[in-house]
Amino acid sequence: MCAREWRPSLPRADKSQALLRALPGVDAVVTRVERHPALAGMPRRRLTEAAREVLAAERRRVIEGAAATAPADALADRVVARLSERGAFSLSRVVNATGVVLHTNLGRALLSPLARERLQAVAGGYSNLEMDVSRKERGSRYSHVDALLQRLTGAEASLVVNNCASAVLLSLETLARGKEVIVSRGELIEIGGEFRIPDILRRSGATLREVGTTNRTHLKDYAQAIGPDTGLLLKVHTSNYRVVGFTAAVSSRELGELGRERGVPVMEDLGSGCLLDLRRYGFPYEPTVPEVVASGVDLVSFSGDKLLGGPQAGIVVGKSELIGRLAKNPLNRALRIDKLTVAALEATLYAYEAGDALETIPTLRMLTETQASIRRRARGLLRRLSPETHARLGVALVDVTSQVGGGALPTVELPTSAVALGTPAQPAHALDERLRLGHPPVLGRVLDDRLLLDFRTILPADIPALASALGSL
Repeated sequence: MCAREWRPSLPRADKSQALLRALPGVDAVVTRVERHPALAGMPRRRLTEAAREVLAAERRRVIEGAAATAPADALADRVVARLSERGAFSLSRVVNATGVVLHTNLGRALLSPLARERLQAVAGGYSNLEMDVSRKERGSRYSHVDALLQRLTGAEASLVVNNCASAVLLSLETLARGKEVIVSRGELIEIGGEFRIPDILRRSGATLREVGTTNRTHLKDYAQAIGPDTGLLLKVHTSNYRVVGFTAAVSSRELGELGRERGVPVMEDLGSGCLLDLRRYGFPYEPTVPEVVASGVDLVSFSGDKLLGGPQAGIVVGKSELIGRLAKNPLNRALRIDKLTVAALEATLYAYEAGDALETIPTLRMLTETQASIRRRARGLLRRLSPETHARLGVALVDVTSQVGGGALPTVELPTSAVALGTPAQPAHALDERLRLGHPPVLGRVLDDRLLLDFRTILPADIPALASALGSL
């Protein structure tokens, strides 16, 4: 029997040090990946950063007890995989299969083809943003949308800033700094990101004067609260929640009449800012901007990227004297819109004036699409999937409901159709994660151990990529 040759083993600490010394340097890894086709055009700084991250992870693995280090080629492959997953740009397109039409985290309203066309035209060259070309004099960036907003809302004048919270802040700071603003307790709302009406009031320099109760506020509550320090009566539309049951609220018309009688301006923050009455499509009553303007309220604020279906913007319409004061406030300079917002908003408003907003503005089209039409689009995806994929993923077509989103019409449930996935072998949460990490990422919603891909928000252009992603699962 031969004696086995004895070799002394290195202490653990010495072995780890030897493995760490054997790791390639950052430059050696970068050299291996810089000509990889998947990384063509990637800045060298990003290659270097990713190589450092991969090597740092490998060092941690060795220190924690790994018996060997990965070969240099394997480390290079990790760098390629990491950079390919991240892509060249952080902001990228995703497939919205959640069914939430105005999904704040996914960018809210999609722009119309005309708006995208106008963006390209204005972004690719110089424009008359603040130039009166006929007179060769400085003009106003707001002039490109002001006349449109006047015609569409019936207001005397308008001003557009970067979002609706800014519109409210600018109005409060201009009209009520150092004064009291009277608001119903039932309208002290909080929007996304813990952004609250009382906080905006404090930031504006105004003092909050609450009236009424959470569920009931009467005209006499406002009337009794008005005093020499009153700067504004503010009505806030509860766009992201509803109080039902034993309730009472003061109408826009009543509040406007009280304001005129007592010499106090009245502002209403509509939030979502719908220009069309959608009741004929099965939606509940929602006050439109023209309706509130006609009620006699002095100022009305609303968003550009919610029910209006345009770019992110805060729009204020109303009496020309008050709008003029807002425009002259130095704060307006910090909140003003750029040429891209002007271009997209003008195109969006043009669709309303032309009478084809329901057909051309994606938000309105998705909100009013029938369930039968949605179901046909979902069946188009099913036909692209192999029988094996159907069986392996437990594919089924189901009827569910989706939401408007964006803090608009919170009680509305839209009948829709979705493709449901999930089996004991392929659980919904695992499928959800794999689709989210794909290219492009697909975001659905998990309900009752099934992953739902809601076709109300899946665009026709997304279907080939979605079919490919499901096939690869």
